[in-house]
Amino acid sequence: MNEHPRDPTLYRANVGLALFNPAGKVFYGRRVEKRASAAPHFIWQMPQGGVDKGESPSAAALRELNEEVGVSPDLVEIVEETEDWIYYDFPMEIRSHIGKRSKFRGQRQKWFALRFLGKDSDIRLDLHTPEFDHWRWGDLAEAPRLIIPFKRAAYEEVVRRFSRYAR
Repeated sequence: MNEHPRDPTLYRANVGLALFNPAGKVFYGRRVEKRASAAPHFIWQMPQGGVDKGESPSAAALRELNEEVGVSPDLVEIVEETEDWIYYDFPMEIRSHIGKRSKFRGQRQKWFALRFLGKDSDIRLDLHTPEFDHWRWGDLAEAPRLIIPFKRAAYEEVVRRFSRYAR
């Protein structure tokens, strides 16, 4: 995945979450319509979000899970955290849109495999500003074809690393 060394200061620290239910299916959220309009065929993804200054990746993972999915930390168990960062670059059209507001070329992500200990009714997309407007359980292996193409290699790596948690 990381063929050549990258300068981590040029990549925003981020976490990705593979939330597995007891049947080994993974959570997919459908991105809110206005955000998906630029890429309408790639609207499903796993939760992800930035790591705040001074925050550990595991704390960020639990915070993002609550913010995006409405699941409290007591309803999950972290079963694995990637040791290294998985990188992806923003395409030029996104980088030029972000422009001078950001020094980042892309994101570096710590990914977490989480075991969901709750019930489907514990998933609440409406507790915070919604990132997703719908959700479903699905096969982990379908993740690369659901995600926007510039994130595909990262999702392929997540599938490779976390496939043992899927059934």
